Amino acid sequence: QVQLVESGGGLVQPGGSLRLSCSASGSTFSINVMGWHRQAPGKERELVAGISSGGERNYLEYLDSVKGRFTISRDNDKNTVYLQMNSLEPEDTAVYYCYADSYGSRRRYWGQGTQVTVSS
Repeated sequence: QVQLVESGGGLVQPGGSLRLSCSASGSTFSINVMGWHRQAPGKERELVAGISSGGERNYLEYLDSVKGRFTISRDNDKNTVYLQMNSLEPEDTAVYYCYADSYGSRRRYWGQGTQVTVSS
């Protein structure tokens, strides 16, 4: 089992920055990919960014609308994934959900979600 705890959400003005953190516990050795989805009111959940555990098997993906503004990173020693969000726009307002894919249990684990609101 894997448990994910998110932090870092909040209210920010357009053009501002936030950094989301997601820490994994439990069977963290089984995690290969971690990342973030988001869901805005009236919209389906969408992938924001994903990153693999490293080594020669690399995976890095971003939603087109966040490329150049968001950066995902990962500290494997701390079992933590980060999402640095710069130049935030009102359209980025959503609940952001951390996820972790486990090759051990063959399932996707989700964090509790953290609200990001970009507004003047």
